[in-house]
Amino acid sequence: MAQPIYLVGGSKGGVGKSLMTMALVDFLTAVGKQVLLVESDTSNPDVAKCYKGEVETELVNLDDADGWIHLVNLCDKHSDSTVVINTPARNMAAMTARGQTLSGTLAELKRKLVCLWLVNRQRDCLELLKEFTEVMPEAEVHVVRNLHFGDEKKFELYNASKLREGIERNGGKSLNLPDLADRVSDDIYSGRLSIAKASTELPIGNRAELARWRNEVKKMFAEIAHE
Repeated sequence: MAQPIYLVGGSKGGVGKSLMTMALVDFLTAVGKQVLLVESDTSNPDVAKCYKGEVETELVNLDDADGWIHLVNLCDKHSDSTVVINTPARNMAAMTARGQTLSGTLAELKRKLVCLWLVNRQRDCLELLKEFTEVMPEAEVHVVRNLHFGDEKKFELYNASKLREGIERNGGKSLNLPDLADRVSDDIYSGRLSIAKASTELPIGNRAELARWRNEVKKMFAEIAHE
């Protein structure tokens, strides 16, 4: 089996997809994985800008059929790399229309599709997640509560939902993305820094907060890591 394809989703803005993608790339490179970063937020490619020159990066527009075809070809071409896809807001319609282009080729690619779906505390996150699981039934889905929006117990809609029961019954995990202090995340984005670079270049207090966050993120990803 080739390296997995990780898709970081949420289908709405502001849930933390970019930071989650950066956290995933940071974790994978730290454990020695070769990574291909596919940035599909072509209008605001923050993650690609932060990781330019550190990992191989491709900008791919997943709003049209050609983009999905190109994505599959990239996954085939870079068979030794773990593929990380950062999806933009608004992409659910395109995923519904074209997602089968990817999911239908997973067997031939010999890859597993792993989705990390970011949620906040609002109901529409769950509605979009349900839609995704129906569109991409082949995916291994893990739900990530972004603790920037409050601690785990405040995610009452998801925690008590039948959707959570179904995700976990199918082997998915309910994970927590630890909150990172705004001043640190702001410095990362404004400076176009990877997390690894930020850990050496930011002021000492910022680096200490980032080190704490990276350690918690490492524990989170260890629950779902694929060899």
